[in-house]
Amino acid sequence: MEENKKLAIEEKIVEVLKTVYDPEIPVNIYDLGLIYKVDYHEEDGTLDVDMTLTAPGCPLADYIVEDVRQKLVVIDGVTSAVVNLVFEPEWTQDMMSEEAKADLGFL
Repeated sequence: MEENKKLAIEEKIVEVLKTVYDPEIPVNIYDLGLIYKVDYHEEDGTLDVDMTLTAPGCPLADYIVEDVRQKLVVIDGVTSAVVNLVFEPEWTQDMMSEEAKADLGFL
């Protein structure tokens, strides 16, 4: 795969991740720092994502993880997406983007 095409797919992945929100927080999961790893395998189009939640006991965990998966698998070039929910390292507010911190009043 051309490097430009791979880069375009990776940019689209980030763009899509920025459309997923925790329903209780008005900031997307990418800017919240909840995405820990994105591995796109260009040879077969598979995608592996490690993400966390702001709180381990989040009652909407299954909904959020499935929302991420469903949005990623429709990206042209992605054949399947596995979304792993992890809790190491533990999420902290320091993981948020500056924009997210500003939006939530932490700056």
